Amino acid sequence: MPARGPVSEAIPATPQQDVAHIAELRAVHQALHYLHNQEMRFRRWQMELAQIPAPPFGEAARGEWLRHRFHDLGLYRIETDELGNVFGLFYDDRQSPLVGVSAHLDTVFPAGTPLEAREEGNKLHGPGISDNAAGVVAMLAVGSALKHAGLQPAGNIVFIGNVGEEGEGNLRGMRHIFANSYWCEAIRALLVIDGAGADTYVSQALGSKRFEIRFRGPGGHSWSDFGVPNPIVLLCRALAQFSQSEVPESPRTTFNIGVIQGGTSVNSIPEWASARVDLRSASMQELQKLEQNLRESVKAAVPAGSPEQKISFEIETIGDRPAAVLPSEARIHHVIRAVDAHLGIKSIPRLASTDANIPLSLGKEGITIGSGGDGGGAHTLREWFDCTHRDLGLKRILLALLTLTGVNE
Repeated sequence: MPARGPVSEAIPATPQQDVAHIAELRAVHQALHYLHNQEMRFRRWQMELAQIPAPPFGEAARGEWLRHRFHDLGLYRIETDELGNVFGLFYDDRQSPLVGVSAHLDTVFPAGTPLEAREEGNKLHGPGISDNAAGVVAMLAVGSALKHAGLQPAGNIVFIGNVGEEGEGNLRGMRHIFANSYWCEAIRALLVIDGAGADTYVSQALGSKRFEIRFRGPGGHSWSDFGVPNPIVLLCRALAQFSQSEVPESPRTTFNIGVIQGGTSVNSIPEWASARVDLRSASMQELQKLEQNLRESVKAAVPAGSPEQKISFEIETIGDRPAAVLPSEARIHHVIRAVDAHLGIKSIPRLASTDANIPLSLGKEGITIGSGGDGGGAHTLREWFDCTHRDLGLKRILLALLTLTGVNE
């Protein structure tokens, strides 16, 4: 029979029709059965992966682990790029267009953090066990199910384990992927798997900008050099003025002063002082307004013609994530909603900062969903993942992928 799905239909079927037809296929039933029966295998993968360190800018060991799993699955053209992103293709060619499925490898935990994982009933415990060991395992589980059932997607799929999603990683892995002309042109839709759950989807990218502000001066002794301009005072002045910024409730816009440093002793005029500031908004325009307020507040802290002009200041950008929205008419949007309706999932759209920010900001289709199950304590040493009903999330991912690619029957 000919391919079923968006790739080859002369008159495109609706996503609801595609999902219903694909879900009826015998091979798909075999794949779904496999996802239900292989839970213990998925747990072993997850426990093993969570105990491999992957601090920001240090994901190489996890990348090597994933390369081996890609080989075991029988993926093709497996490669690791210069940043550490790992790729594997379902078919042995680079036919275009591709549907991508990705999960980030990195965690927020610095090098040296104890990463002991333990299992208690249906719950797994350990740093990074949910965010994002669960996501990486979900990607592997779905790839394994497709191969096990002998399914033949009508379009090729690229599986991606990417680096640099968390914190100061600043989405560097996904930026690098879409800065590559081949991948940027070939990947027409990206399904991002991040964390736990199966009842939401991220269709709006939360934008953020992060800055480090530094004031520098000559410093001195608190007694003998009294009157020398004090960088801490000027920094506090700037931050106090900036904290009075008015921000809209819609689109929601926020700011936070998260780190402040400077000084050596109580009786020393410091030579420097710094602060780190986080700005967030669903609107790039509001982000730009808030950034302008921050820059004006810093500049105003050093009045022209005053002795305090001996103090220098600088503002360094340390993070920049674009805001964007998945168009309501995007096919991937309709596919996720159709899959959720088929599975009886009452899902809700969310606003968040994920790897999908990058393709969305480039006008490409991208959406972020969870790996199934449930999780909590993200970014803490008390993180946990509940494996109960993980298979619902895995079925959701598999049906979404096959609906996006179509299936050769």
